[in-house]
Amino acid sequence: MADKLNYKVSLIGALDMLRFKNMPKVREKAIQASSAAPLPKTLTTNEKAKQRHPARQEVVVADIRPNGADAKTIVLRTEDGRPLAPYRAGQYVSVSIVIGGTVTTRSYSLCGSPAWAKRGEYNITVKRDDAGFVSPYIQDNWQVGRKVTISGPQGHLYYDRIRDAKKVVALAGGSGITPFMGMAYAIRDGLEDFDLTILFGSRTEDGIVYKKELDEVCAACSKVHVVHVLSDEEKEGYEHGFITAELIKKYGGEEYSVFMCGPQAMYNFLDAEIEKLGLRRKFVRRELFGMIKDPWNQPGYPEEIRGKTFALKVVQCGKEYSITASADEPLLTAIERAGIAAPSRCRSGECAWCRSRLLSGNVFVPEKTDGRRRADIEFGYIHPCSSFAMSDIVIEVPASTIV
Repeated sequence: MADKLNYKVSLIGALDMLRFKNMPKVREKAIQASSAAPLPKTLTTNEKAKQRHPARQEVVVADIRPNGADAKTIVLRTEDGRPLAPYRAGQYVSVSIVIGGTVTTRSYSLCGSPAWAKRGEYNITVKRDDAGFVSPYIQDNWQVGRKVTISGPQGHLYYDRIRDAKKVVALAGGSGITPFMGMAYAIRDGLEDFDLTILFGSRTEDGIVYKKELDEVCAACSKVHVVHVLSDEEKEGYEHGFITAELIKKYGGEEYSVFMCGPQAMYNFLDAEIEKLGLRRKFVRRELFGMIKDPWNQPGYPEEIRGKTFALKVVQCGKEYSITASADEPLLTAIERAGIAAPSRCRSGECAWCRSRLLSGNVFVPEKTDGRRRADIEFGYIHPCSSFAMSDIVIEVPASTIV
């Protein structure tokens, strides 16, 4: 026969067991006591998230200033002075614009100091492109007092001390200076801590955007440097020609990250130059490529569809719209031109804000702007901002959250 177990429970142990046994009663009593108190309508965490990542923000045009030969800096503020969503220097906002029957958006880098968001102010700069659709409209029609709807801050062209080198060589062309202007302000104001050297390409001295402001920041902050590169003029104190690998090496030093922002032609040129530098992939970052304007020059574009027009059926929230789309323009452009408010932000195939389901038909997606996930490719989702019709199309588009 097995020996009897002799187990003694101390007084404290007995109380612990009793407390455990009575725990359901204690919990029920606490629940009943709290049921009379009203539940909060919202959680503090949710409210903070809405402030930091709003789907839309309402602002007014507070000031418009000429900047260079063909650009204007536009100051946007909240009407009541409330703070705008905070952002990292280098990010952008998407601006909602209605022109005639066209509902569209455009992305503009935030070119002021991130500190100004606390006083309810953002700055953007719009460079005129007479061949464009939106920039001439803004420059000719926006006036102080105009109400504007914008998105929350977006984008990934900002400094990260874990990823990036302590020194950043920023390559800017024309209005591509805007995200780096924000970085320069952030360094000056103590919000960022890295060395910034900007190689700024412009055609002529008179066409330099933000020249006065850059000079002031450089004079006030030893960590910001600007090297102007003029393509159409040779002047003392300026580099001449284009931004090349040799020029980047000259000002880069031992270890550096390269950030780029400018027009597509500049990216096409710099891609080959940067390859010569042999930099690690993580040390090269670029702003959004923008909508492809010449798909016929992209690898893989079927030459036989150039200039053709196809039927495009848009399904959105139970409604159907029958329109047309050219093979030479992104589907998003055709949708917006028809007055359909579609979601969009980066307009470069990256952010997936316009992600839509391709129900039938075939599209061409340039490799440079194909930011889809593998699963989306497999299950038939596309980004209309970077997709071109190759046949008649049926597409299901989600509702817009900004317009």
